[in-house]
Amino acid sequence: MFTPARAQADVQRIVELYRRAGRFAAQVTPQVRELDQNRVDLIFEVDEGPVTGVRDVNFIGNEEFSDRRLRDVIVTTESSWWNIFQSNDNYDPDRVEYDREQLRQFYSNRGYADFRVVSAVAELTPDQRDFFITFTVDEGLRYEFGDIRVSTELNRLSESLLLAAIPIREGTVFRGELIEDAIDAMTYVAGTVGYANVDITPVVERDRDNRVVNITFEVNEGPRVFIERIDVVGNTRTLDRVIRREMRVNEGDAFNRVLLDRSRQRIQALGFFNEVTVDDSEGSQPDRSVVTVTVEEQSTGELAFAAGYSSSESFLFDVSVTERNLRGRGQFLRLRASSSQQRQQLDLRFTEPRFMGREVAAGFDLYSLRTDYRDQSSFENQSTGIGLRAGFPVAERTNLGLTYSLVQDDTQIADLFVDHDSNILTPAINQCDPLNPARSSLCDQEGTFLTSLIGVTINWDQRNQPIRATRGFDLQLSQDIAGLGGDLNYLRTEIEGGVYYGLWGGFRASFRGTAGFVAGWGGDDVRINDRFFKGGQSFRGFDVAGIGPRQIVVNTTTGELETAGDAIGGNAYAIGSLNLDVPLPLPDSFGLGAALFADFGTLGVVDAASRETVVLDADSSLIVDDSTSLRAAAGVSVFWDSPFGPVQFDFAQPLAYEDFDRREEFRFSTRTNF
Repeated sequence: MFTPARAQADVQRIVELYRRAGRFAAQVTPQVRELDQNRVDLIFEVDEGPVTGVRDVNFIGNEEFSDRRLRDVIVTTESSWWNIFQSNDNYDPDRVEYDREQLRQFYSNRGYADFRVVSAVAELTPDQRDFFITFTVDEGLRYEFGDIRVSTELNRLSESLLLAAIPIREGTVFRGELIEDAIDAMTYVAGTVGYANVDITPVVERDRDNRVVNITFEVNEGPRVFIERIDVVGNTRTLDRVIRREMRVNEGDAFNRVLLDRSRQRIQALGFFNEVTVDDSEGSQPDRSVVTVTVEEQSTGELAFAAGYSSSESFLFDVSVTERNLRGRGQFLRLRASSSQQRQQLDLRFTEPRFMGREVAAGFDLYSLRTDYRDQSSFENQSTGIGLRAGFPVAERTNLGLTYSLVQDDTQIADLFVDHDSNILTPAINQCDPLNPARSSLCDQEGTFLTSLIGVTINWDQRNQPIRATRGFDLQLSQDIAGLGGDLNYLRTEIEGGVYYGLWGGFRASFRGTAGFVAGWGGDDVRINDRFFKGGQSFRGFDVAGIGPRQIVVNTTTGELETAGDAIGGNAYAIGSLNLDVPLPLPDSFGLGAALFADFGTLGVVDAASRETVVLDADSSLIVDDSTSLRAAAGVSVFWDSPFGPVQFDFAQPLAYEDFDRREEFRFSTRTNF
């Protein structure tokens, strides 16, 4: 039914739409064309007019902060002819209201608890092309935090426990956002001790005479709510049970926000989904809640062909077939073949995350690996083996892993002692000649050996997220024992951990440390291919196998170094790495990242038989230097997600080293995570 009043109301809605787009001079005229059979055509004739900009933004009443500083806080910007990409330089009443809230938050987080925006006036210029916007503010006094108290009568939730979680300290400048942070922190703590729903009310008292803000947090238990139903949405390929088994709550359990957040992290950690959200809504009754888990599937299968160049391994060739979610059941399968100057590898890996329906991950590995370290060390090795794995959780964030490996190694020791600084055989030493009276003890390690290895690993992960963590830590302790069958007897222990901390502006600080020790037992020494070799990516600033025990020729009289030869590995190491991720002011499409780093540590200790001195002639002797002196380096890493795959550039400056170490100030390699 047409009525002039309804048509005029439509005109007002159209005019309002144009005003929100910055066209305040727009005019809309309705026209009615009568037709037969009691019908009309309704025509809105629109004159849009020019876009109305913002000529100037002014502030009245501000003394602590300048107009220029406050203009950076609000969203509305002044119009300028050179910036054609601006979209916030026209007058929008809703945007001005948002600016009022931005100003309030800005002042509140800098101690001005009484701040208020008295008025925000927009005046149209006579030519109707621009607006003058004026904010009148009352800054008030600057406060500090005073007494912070907690009031609660909950049995399992002490006031001291809640106070320890509050990120507010008496005497610091008042910041309004810290009140919300305190409520979130106390809610989390309450959830960890069984209170899924708590009602936290901050009572704020301003003491204007002393310019302090006293806050009392009143904590009461909220209504008890149970989970009526859990819905899983968006899994077009992954089976429901694969997702549900990662949930830390079940249907019928009490609603617990902490456990739901942990469930989301576990589902995200599967690596099957681009995004995971866990929401709750009202159920069929007031004390019932419906939890909806929404996932967005991502590709989990990969057929990869790769070729590249690394400063450590020269040309690289790699082909692999990987499926991380086989048949939607969460199973992992990979077949890979790779080749480089140092490594030729063929392996098959399979993992079932829920073996026989239990919370046990089990799998096996078949592999053949050939390593050639003759350019860095004294040997080349061919390993062929099979491994069995099993892992299960012993606590919410702690896992225990068991492994068994049966490996056959064929090791060949280099015949000639080489001066790597000049690549000249000076002196030319056929060290493994049986007739050589100065035959090196390393030559006794040549041959084929069978290793039967049992291992145990404990992993404790307290990171807030498995990829690019910004809070928390992780720790892993592993121990392997060889000798229950096979030809070799040794015990190897390694520990690795990291601490992560997210900073403002996208910066992230982290520290990772690793240490290990291996020793023979039953009268056996540690063979060269079972020792630790560090350098390259494991210790930036030094070449692969660039640090640690090394064969060197010294002058018998002066003790000075004449020739640095092959690295022979060490039985003990300890390495730490400090990293600071630095965001670059570039679009994400560039795929560039950077980090500052500092690596420090040591590698040393070999068995007595490998440290024997060999007299070469009257003036020189062949010795092994296995001192555990400190090495250190610092530099910059640049990451690039190139079209050919992720790569990493390391620019390092060695700071502490031995003369016989092989230093490396630049490295180009495939990228690895800190």
